[in-house]
Amino acid sequence: GAFTGVRLATSVAQGLAFGAELPVVPVSDLAAVAQRAFDLNARLQHVLVCNDARMQQVYWACFDRGATGLAVLTGAEHVSGDASIALPEVWQRGVGGAGRGFRVYPHLGAHMNLIDVREELLPRAAEIARLAWPEVMAGRTCAAQEAIPVYLRDDVTRTSRK
Repeated sequence: GAFTGVRLATSVAQGLAFGAELPVVPVSDLAAVAQRAFDLNARLQHVLVCNDARMQQVYWACFDRGATGLAVLTGAEHVSGDASIALPEVWQRGVGGAGRGFRVYPHLGAHMNLIDVREELLPRAAEIARLAWPEVMAGRTCAAQEAIPVYLRDDVTRTSRK
């Protein structure tokens, strides 16, 4: 979501978890979008998620379909110009695309030879919960006060000094 939306969602999660004395699990919105793409198309083995970051940039990450059917991050999450997007070399077929970055940069799907591009997908609570559950069961949680947003582009909030 947008800068303010991410901060609000984090505050709500922190408040609910703190009040209920429960731990939290961080889940990337890019991973949630990848999971939606995997759920919508069983042929996909890999998904490039690309969301519009404005300022002529995109947030993007590559995900594999894990053995349990859940999205697994391959590499890192990035923010860059669309020309800097690179798929893993081992990805040969079964590659889809998801996210609103494909709406802003429609050439990406054809340029990367993607078999299915879902430009309308946004993260939803259902996919976030599916991705969080195995983490909870494995004990990979954190305290409510440690639930902080991760901004891939965090330098726009700082003022420059000359």
